[in-house]
Amino acid sequence: MSPRTPDHLDFSEPLTERTPRVVHAAKLHRAAARRKAGVFLAEGENSVEAAVATGAATDVFVTEAAASRFAELLSAAVNLGVYLHPVTDRAAESLAETVTTTGVFAVCRPVTWPLKKALAAGPTLVSVPVETREPGNAGTLIRVADALGADAVVFAGDSVDPQGGKVVRASAGSLFHVPVVRERDPRAVLDSLRARGLQILATAADGEVDLAAPPEPDFFARPTAWLFGNEAHGLPAELQEAADHRVAIPIAGRAESLNLATAASICLWESARAQRG
Repeated sequence: MSPRTPDHLDFSEPLTERTPRVVHAAKLHRAAARRKAGVFLAEGENSVEAAVATGAATDVFVTEAAASRFAELLSAAVNLGVYLHPVTDRAAESLAETVTTTGVFAVCRPVTWPLKKALAAGPTLVSVPVETREPGNAGTLIRVADALGADAVVFAGDSVDPQGGKVVRASAGSLFHVPVVRERDPRAVLDSLRARGLQILATAADGEVDLAAPPEPDFFARPTAWLFGNEAHGLPAELQEAADHRVAIPIAGRAESLNLATAASICLWESARAQRG
């Protein structure tokens, strides 16, 4: 055993890919298994570190090479009562969704929030992606919201599972930092946001409000929820009409449009900047 490997790990008899505990964890790649077990799997240093630090992690699986590399993380996990499990490289491959794994994984308690709880503290900036299907975009949206200090991310409509592996990795740990909601009824989301006093802004290429020239000086400083359409079809017309205003992002070059994560970054940054004065 490497001298940097925590002394509470014994790699003389590591868990293999056939060990029931590993088999159970590997099944969490499937949404049905996550729903049935009531837990999900996080992979990689950023995600596992955030899961441990926030108390979401219950178990950590680690290879011998990763144990040396992430000794500080594993020590923190032990101090917080997280169970550590040494695994073989083959077992790590069964747990991984990436081609080259870092060799560290965490089984986590659910971290998604009910809508009412996420909005209870009086949010001032909320990101509302509608019918987001691409996991990488979903994770990036969570990461952007976290970076800009948004109070919540609400995935409305038929959206990807925020606790799926690709979303978790793309969020780079932010899934554990910002309240994330999955609500299938977009109208219920809008009603809840309005009840909390937020103005609802929808992104639209032909929006009547120019992001660079708001109609009032404090327009973007107000408590705001931004609606973002999905990657293929944009925001449904009925939700654009239900918004208080439709906002266009000015494009100076020849690009026809911006991708979802880029548009969300620009809009959330504008609100965050205005709200902070």
